[in-house]
Amino acid sequence: MVGMTHALALEAGPRGVTVNAVAPGWVETGASTDEERRAAEATPCGRAGTPDEIAAAVGFLASPKASYINGAVLVVDGGNILQERKA
Repeated sequence: MVGMTHALALEAGPRGVTVNAVAPGWVETGASTDEERRAAEATPCGRAGTPDEIAAAVGFLASPKASYINGAVLVVDGGNILQERKA
């Protein structure tokens, strides 16, 4: 995902188009399994994210307030990526 985001950002940036991505972690939905719920409890935040939290990140990146952000991957995972890297 990172390579594609960067390549598209470089190509589209000169045309005034920003390209970013959101990388969500565990998200609680009606389809979540018990195993996924247990995994989400092990994140530093101690819970799964909500669809609204992921949508808020997407909404920010799509807003004029993010007009100078280009080629970024915003990780929205409650800090889970931090513990995965230390292992």
